[in-house]
Amino acid sequence: MDESLHLGTFMTQQQNEIIEQAVKNERKKLLKFIKTRVGNEEDASDILQDVFYQLASNHGMVETIENMASWLYRVTRNKIIDWYRKRKTESIDTMTAFDDEDEDGYFSNLAALSSSQSDNPDAVFERQLVWDTMYEALSELPEEQREVFILHELENKSFNEIAEQTGVSVNTLLSRKRYAVLYLREKLKDLYDELINK
Repeated sequence: MDESLHLGTFMTQQQNEIIEQAVKNERKKLLKFIKTRVGNEEDASDILQDVFYQLASNHGMVETIENMASWLYRVTRNKIIDWYRKRKTESIDTMTAFDDEDEDGYFSNLAALSSSQSDNPDAVFERQLVWDTMYEALSELPEEQREVFILHELENKSFNEIAEQTGVSVNTLLSRKRYAVLYLREKLKDLYDELINK
């Protein structure tokens, strides 16, 4: 998206100036925020473009946004969650990361919630909660652990491919992924206790 955000004549001058100022002030910070969570510059740029497109599409309400930065970060977090969903359309229990860690059924039960197609408000809420928790947990991981988890589980790359791409040994990658899985398991365990054992 062009920095100047040429949005056409359907916007008032004030709306156009608000949007251009938001792009100018927040673009670099938002891009950095996104990159630390998705680990890929091209995807991060696409997500950022979607965020600013949403802002431009809602030009009629830009004058009512009290805190533009907060609004943009909220939209950005939602776009990142959508990105994670699209990267892995299968449910959580198809992730090989959890196969050896699911003796108590946490992941398979949460997977059933995350893949539910029900429009029931409770099911929609629980599905959103599972994805939000997964996203939050991924965003809390150290960058190198998050990167190997995303590359292996969401982008379906082999450890040998990741080693070639990153220059990190397979053993180190395995160790990093193991730590990521243990952390995600603990975060999802809390959610399991809340939703399944309620």
